[in-house]
Amino acid sequence: MTDPKIKNIESSLLSDNYYILKKFSFDFLMSNGKWVNQMREVYDRGDGAGILLYNTLKKTVILTKQFRMPTYLNENPDGMLVEICAGMLDKDNPEACVIRETEEEVGYKLKEVKKVFEAYSSPGVMTEKMHFFIGEYTDDMKVSSGGGLEEEHEDIEVLEIPFSEAIEMLNQGEIHDTRTIVLLQYAQIHRLLC
Repeated sequence: MTDPKIKNIESSLLSDNYYILKKFSFDFLMSNGKWVNQMREVYDRGDGAGILLYNTLKKTVILTKQFRMPTYLNENPDGMLVEICAGMLDKDNPEACVIRETEEEVGYKLKEVKKVFEAYSSPGVMTEKMHFFIGEYTDDMKVSSGGGLEEEHEDIEVLEIPFSEAIEMLNQGEIHDTRTIVLLQYAQIHRLLC
């Protein structure tokens, strides 16, 4: 962090209960040449990776459904969210993460995955960078029923649905997870299941 438009960075810890929340004060050089002091709260939860699993023979995708408290607190009546399989890197590289999370959450042992891009999740408040993957699955890759890890109190429903149904859910506003929306649109644009 050596950008000459940013100086006098000071931070204070607000919380480290689960991840880290800090308050940053800094001077920023505006495009008009004036220095201004700004304050931001920044949540550092590490980086993550997610994957859209698809089956070209059956023309299906695998999504998950689980309770997300932040969405419940913000107008999601039951807190349930349909999502891609995803997780935190936990010191793994992104590819190892999506392979691990796929087996834990949905019960498939992938042979290979393809990284399609990476992006910041919510850059105004979070440091998190998501690594996005696609991966083809077949029925013979199924090694368990999935559902997540009991020790992490995960209660994940596995949804294997036709890709056309997933796109219809997207078009009807039934999918509210940005990561999932982006990867479904990627699959549609790149005609993965056509």
